[in-house]
Amino acid sequence: MDSGSIEHYDVVVIGAGVSGMYALHHLREMGLSVRVYDGASDIGGTWWYNRYPGARVDGPGSPFYCYTFSEALMQEWDWAETQSEQSAVLAYLEHVADRFDLRRDIQFDTWVQDARYDEAAQRWTVETDTGGLASAKFLICAVGALSTANKPDIPGIHDFSGECYHTGLWPHEPVSFEGKRVAVIGTGSSGIQSIPEIAREAAHVTVLQRTPQYAFPAGNRPITPEEMADARTNWKSLRAKMNANFGGFPHENQARSALEDTPEQREALYEELWQRGGFKFFLDLYSDIAISEEANQSLADFVRAKIREIVHDSATAEKLLPDYFVITKRPILEDGYFETFNRDNVSLIDLREDPIERFTRTSVVTRTGERPIDMLVLATGFDAISGSMLRLNPKGRGGLSLKEKWKDRFHNYLGLTIGGFPNLFMIHGPGSPGVFYNMPLGAERQMDWIGGCLRHLRKQGLGAIEPTASSEEAWGTEVSTLANATLFPRTDSWWTGANVPGKPRYFSVYLGGSLYYQRITEVKDKDYEGFVFEHTHP
Repeated sequence: MDSGSIEHYDVVVIGAGVSGMYALHHLREMGLSVRVYDGASDIGGTWWYNRYPGARVDGPGSPFYCYTFSEALMQEWDWAETQSEQSAVLAYLEHVADRFDLRRDIQFDTWVQDARYDEAAQRWTVETDTGGLASAKFLICAVGALSTANKPDIPGIHDFSGECYHTGLWPHEPVSFEGKRVAVIGTGSSGIQSIPEIAREAAHVTVLQRTPQYAFPAGNRPITPEEMADARTNWKSLRAKMNANFGGFPHENQARSALEDTPEQREALYEELWQRGGFKFFLDLYSDIAISEEANQSLADFVRAKIREIVHDSATAEKLLPDYFVITKRPILEDGYFETFNRDNVSLIDLREDPIERFTRTSVVTRTGERPIDMLVLATGFDAISGSMLRLNPKGRGGLSLKEKWKDRFHNYLGLTIGGFPNLFMIHGPGSPGVFYNMPLGAERQMDWIGGCLRHLRKQGLGAIEPTASSEEAWGTEVSTLANATLFPRTDSWWTGANVPGKPRYFSVYLGGSLYYQRITEVKDKDYEGFVFEHTHP
């Protein structure tokens, strides 16, 4: 790094999405000086970038996909739908940024190119692509679990001369599909949300399916004024339920086994949940769907029967049938996805039977032939969970790079800290509940822990903190043990890194849900057990 003019802060935060925004607010409330960097032109993170057709919340949704740190926010913000569209979520985040005057401490259109730890100074030095240098006692990485686009490397794809868009990097200008022949690669969440929208406008849509998906009715509906009033009136008790719930939502955890019911009773429950729709489908399921092969099979058979019922062409329906354990890939909510294959202007190619060989300037070529296209949509997802940290690739003690540290799997403690990288913290990093939890609430709870840690260091006159190698090893074992008690690691998914060629296959999510927050609180209450400290250097 150049020794030019350096700006000094207590904390540098990388990322101005849901997590980074709360981190900034929390740190300022502590009286610390903070600089936030983000490559986007405004706040929002994933919700700023993901503007593809049909993009919306596909989790349990509003009004509980929100911040909880300020009751005033709940009292003054109206949510319109249970699965809020992207623009509504972004408008909410913009409101939060305005209300708490967050933008004055955020530098937009700025990518962090390098972050290095100075052992002698016990500080991080950050270099940006704009030529700026900043020094900070602490570095907080709020870089997002789903923010590094996974772009497929297919022969000839860069030769394609038509329009090409990735769903995770969608243009802010309107994209017209009218009269165009569109190829869509990928049928994960963004593909399943966008394909019905594209098909309503395009001349023809060719869906290039790598893996068929279990998708469930979204059940999106308006939120009534009465429901918003009830949420506001009972906000404190609802927040307590959110903190206690496995996934961070105000919902009772299920303890009923599928094997306790008859096949007819199971079918009746599945049908009831299917007709109601929404993410409550998963919240109200039997407790052993992700554990018992028999229980899992009962739900998988139900969904496959639904797909056969919806899709008129039997050959197409068969191609759409998943053959892995249900819910062991990220559960997806759909609105007319399967019905889309009944349209005359939509065709399906199963890439397992008919793989892509190459692209030309004007077409996609599979084993069975060439198909002219005008536009290519890459719904190929992200280098998830660890990808954004690896892209940042900070350098710790002795110049150790994170890519070297994580060459076989993630090594960290609590999903928050990394050995050899003092005073660096992650939000929603690998080894945390992250994408298995209500992410705004999870970001708050993880940042509250980080804030408490910084207070501890300041009170004790300590200059640096990092985990021991043994605590990292034990945490990795705990994460693996929880995962291996389920069916999740037995399916290739972005949770395991299987969607990125060459990425180590390792289930990287803590599956203990709200137990995680008990665990990190225990660590704090035991004077940060598993960490080593350095006194402030003179």
